[in-house]
Amino acid sequence: MREPTIHEVTITGGFWDDKQKLNADHAIFYQWQKLETTRCIDNFRIAAGLKTGFREGFFFSDSDAFKWLDAASRIMFHYPNPELIKLVNDFIDLITKAQQPDGYIYTYNQVHFPNQRWVDLQVEHEFYCLGHLIEAAVSHFEATSETKLLSIAQKAADLLVKDFADSTPEFTDGHEEIEIALIKLWKATDRIEYLALAKAFLERRGTIKFFPYKMFNQVMDSNRRMNIVAQARKAWLREHPDHNTFKLPERNKNVVPFWAGPRFALSALSGKYNQQHKPIADQKKAEGHSVRFCYLKTAEAMLAQIPGQENRIKPLHEIWTQMVTRRMYVTGGIGSLPLSEGFGRDYELDPEVAYAETCAALGSMFWSHEMANLTGEAPFEDLFEWQLYNAASVGIARDGCSYFYNNPLTSHGMIQRAEWYDIPCCPSNLSRVWASIGKNVCSFDHAEIRINQYINSEISIDSRRHIILHIESELPWGNRVKLRFAMDGPASYDLVMRLPAWAEACTVMHNGREININESSVLPGAPSANGLDFFAARWMRLSRKFNPNDDIELIFEMPIRLIKQDRRIPKCGGKFAVTRGPIVYCLESLDNSVDIMSVKVNPESLQPFFDTNVLNGTWVIRGMDVNDAPLVFIPYMLWANRGISSMTVFVS
Repeated sequence: MREPTIHEVTITGGFWDDKQKLNADHAIFYQWQKLETTRCIDNFRIAAGLKTGFREGFFFSDSDAFKWLDAASRIMFHYPNPELIKLVNDFIDLITKAQQPDGYIYTYNQVHFPNQRWVDLQVEHEFYCLGHLIEAAVSHFEATSETKLLSIAQKAADLLVKDFADSTPEFTDGHEEIEIALIKLWKATDRIEYLALAKAFLERRGTIKFFPYKMFNQVMDSNRRMNIVAQARKAWLREHPDHNTFKLPERNKNVVPFWAGPRFALSALSGKYNQQHKPIADQKKAEGHSVRFCYLKTAEAMLAQIPGQENRIKPLHEIWTQMVTRRMYVTGGIGSLPLSEGFGRDYELDPEVAYAETCAALGSMFWSHEMANLTGEAPFEDLFEWQLYNAASVGIARDGCSYFYNNPLTSHGMIQRAEWYDIPCCPSNLSRVWASIGKNVCSFDHAEIRINQYINSEISIDSRRHIILHIESELPWGNRVKLRFAMDGPASYDLVMRLPAWAEACTVMHNGREININESSVLPGAPSANGLDFFAARWMRLSRKFNPNDDIELIFEMPIRLIKQDRRIPKCGGKFAVTRGPIVYCLESLDNSVDIMSVKVNPESLQPFFDTNVLNGTWVIRGMDVNDAPLVFIPYMLWANRGISSMTVFVS
């Protein structure tokens, strides 16, 4: 089975049509403006010799520009805005000029250390930046069939193959990403050496001898290099005082307990932080930096889909289960430790300290999507949906122009959205997912169509036989979905539809008549710290010959659920999260006169309600506390859109 290409699927209305238009009309242009004003794009002009100036930003800032290019390439296929197309083409021209003849491109070294390459790889992210360049190139090629950016990416990849095909484990990156990119490039070009290098990088990981000593030396050397840059910047400013007005945006705010620093240092030196502590086959727990971990597992799951790699499936399944049941918040957020931006111990899910980075949720979604491709099991698609609406989409404001980096589940007013960050990795990462969400709707082959996500869309299933599937969905707010076939004549398919874990049951109608349908058995799961049971998700199978304009309607039961937290979780153990359908709700102080941190809710009072007075109109849950004081719960993904406020997901 395969997912539709960007050419075969179109979002046709509803919730995700609005999001894609926001992405295409506002967010992507706003992000480019911020990349310009923070001088991220100027770094490429300086590296290309087109401009004099001082390279600004972190050593990994190239990746932020490449992720923007990835998102823009995906957007412009369905929204061919001439202004966006020009920005993309001009930036590709700039990258061409900045890239060195042998394929090397990494502006930090090119500008500040022109005679150095591949140094401090555990710290400075050269491979990570190249990975995002390659991913952008594959997206651009898929959207346009043009090869200019793909050729740039292949030059960079060919350099990696030349330098590292036979290298030692020391030459694996500190931030996984290149592995995903090389596998995608192999699929786009059929160049087997890219797959071989991705596999080698994975299998060398966790085998560096004397890692703590080498990691310490790389941290010290990287700091030395940063000090050289800082001194050079001071000298530049003395000669160019007009540059003095420039500074990067502030760092994201988060609660940092006293123990966070020492634990970060120990994680980094042990190798857990960047998954270098053991060979990947021996890693049994979700540990270290959560984005890096998920990118590593995504690449492993991609590799496991290749014949001969089936031995990877069971360990991937087990570690996914361990993460979801012991180290994930009820929103689907992952990463409970600040500073290290990583996983804590089992049940260490403090809602106020929660880091739950937007990129970590996206990384987990990438992994779950590949696990669904690998196994065909419904729980992976169920988690994808849950994180999409909660842990990921909370990362962008309603106007597309302010963001969250980290996403706590309880806040006393310290956390608020920012227009940009000094490390702006999340905005364009989220934009590229939104831009191509149609590819996640279904999978199909000549005999089966599997509906993974209920999103308004039109999918070309078989262009030869002119078979098109139309999906009309009320989700995430409503409970009805309609599927309709448009085709020239009858066609036989197994239509397989996900019954989400949040739906207690589903009524299925065929051409207006209720029918019985086969359901797959529920997979064995495990008790979950966050109270969610993704293993309850299953498939509904309808096998028959479908006729033109056949209509299948799904009516999901969508009750308000109170999800109890394991008592071992700090601060919210034994409390409840309020959910309906795939949406987690929260209390925000702006809507409630009571102390939201100590609310005891009357569960019988809770009712869904579309409120035109809240956030310019949205679905809320209204109810009463045990003292009959009114309560308003809003979708967690929409909090902090009205200024500073307190918020909590949990009630008694």
